[in-house]
Amino acid sequence: MSGFILVDRETAYLMPPSLEDWLNEDHLARFIVEVIDQLDLSNLTRQYSGRGSKAYHPAMLL
Repeated sequence: MSGFILVDRETAYLMPPSLEDWLNEDHLARFIVEVIDQLDLSNLTRQYSGRGSKAYHPAMLL
């Protein structure tokens, strides 16, 4: 949805170079991201008016 700030979990940082480097393959955070990606958040995104500054997508806030 274009009214939201895009989430890029592969954004490079100064140290470590990527968020992927912080987390082991079996880290709980990876599982949580997978679960949230499967949720139907249409009720939350539908309520977004799109006015004003871009908002973070509800999946990012969860």
